[in-house]
Amino acid sequence: MSLLVVGLSHRSAPVSVLERASLAVDARTKLLADTLAAEPATEAAVLATCNRIELYADVDKFHAGVAELSTLLAQHSGVGLDELTPYLYVHYEDRAVHHLFSVACGLDSMVVGEGQILGQIKDALALGQELHTAGRLLNDLFQQALRVGKRAHSETGIDRAGQSLVTFGLEQLADGAEVTEWAAGKRALVIGAGSMSSLAAATLARAGVEEIVVANRTRARAERLVEILGQAGVPTVRAVVMSAVADELTRADVVVSCTGATGLVLTAEAVADALGVAFDTAAPAPGAPVAAAPDDLDQHAAWVENGSATAAAQDRAARREYARPATVGPARIHLLDLAMPRDIDGAAHRVAGVRLVDIESLAEASADAPMAADVDQVRTIVADEVAAFGAAQRAAHITPTVVALRTMAADVVAGEIARLDGRLPDLDEKQRAEITQTVRRVVDKLLHAPTVRVKQLASEPGGAGYADALRELFDLDPQTVAAVSRADLNDPNRGRS
Repeated sequence: MSLLVVGLSHRSAPVSVLERASLAVDARTKLLADTLAAEPATEAAVLATCNRIELYADVDKFHAGVAELSTLLAQHSGVGLDELTPYLYVHYEDRAVHHLFSVACGLDSMVVGEGQILGQIKDALALGQELHTAGRLLNDLFQQALRVGKRAHSETGIDRAGQSLVTFGLEQLADGAEVTEWAAGKRALVIGAGSMSSLAAATLARAGVEEIVVANRTRARAERLVEILGQAGVPTVRAVVMSAVADELTRADVVVSCTGATGLVLTAEAVADALGVAFDTAAPAPGAPVAAAPDDLDQHAAWVENGSATAAAQDRAARREYARPATVGPARIHLLDLAMPRDIDGAAHRVAGVRLVDIESLAEASADAPMAADVDQVRTIVADEVAAFGAAQRAAHITPTVVALRTMAADVVAGEIARLDGRLPDLDEKQRAEITQTVRRVVDKLLHAPTVRVKQLASEPGGAGYADALRELFDLDPQTVAAVSRADLNDPNRGRS
């Protein structure tokens, strides 16, 4: 196993960089194809969410793999490699497994413990399977990550802290009030009909909103969501096309937007027009994004000395000033932007009567403070599962060699029985069967202890060399071993759960 992951997330990069680096579905497809075409990679999968982009690959060379995967992420995200590199993290082999299992359990999420990441991991695996870029290693890895995530949620209390990003965003909009009390009687506009928007609509329905309007580029998809919401008991629910958003905005109390658009869906001017208020388009924008402080202490000292720290502080202050609402008072409309890149102009903060919560403000508001005991319990589960996965992968690595050895032994037995038939042609069927069975039992007994022991040794750290030793000792044909591996990989029942 030579598993490598290169990525960036809300923990390593500012939202402004994540927003620019976000990958649409067609970009993910091209990224996977190009990764497999690159020399170091034999398998690939991409996990892209609103707050992380990670490229997983099975590579045969670590340094070449890191360079190639980093370059491919830069090319397909549209962010230059020099700019992207400071925000990238790299995990290899067991550390890469530990990272994905932690992600699956919600330990690395913006809202610790949230369960939506499991659906996103499932989608990443499905895309890799559809494009045939996920082979044996990544199929096993992602399938096990899903099982580990489900185990964490079923065996611990992490769910008590694990709100979805939608719920967390609505709580921020409610500003301390109970969401059900805050949402009662409100009219909601949901823009988009994908998985996140559908979750938002369902959450609003449970919270008790009076009306939900779903706007989507494809009306049929919006109508399917409306039908589901109607069955959930929402008093009034309608589907509209995107061109009707401006009119619906004038009647909405709450707007949740999460589309796959590459540009803004709602500008600050459109929001101001819907509320009938003026908006100062000449207001100064904050400065360009400044790189986050490095973890290395020596680099951090240089970062402070050359003025980057001051620039970063000034940038944050400018953002806060720019985001400050133009007037003080109760919000007339609440906007929740869950898209990456963003759907709603960040300058809408400054429109009188608007409260806007987006991915950036959610990142700042996230306290990441669930019950410590639950988090510790999940971490223990992750550590145990990482060890078990590593042992299973190392054991699986030697299995084709063991199978090839037993196949060779069976061929030797068959050859010797054929030779015996030539020398003792008068043996009857009963005698021949008894001799054949005896020879097979002898061979099986001779092979049993060493093959069992070599599997045990191979499952331990550093046990990868036992397969090579076995092939060398018994002069096994490498082509036979490779054929066994290919047959196992092409097994249609492999990895199904």
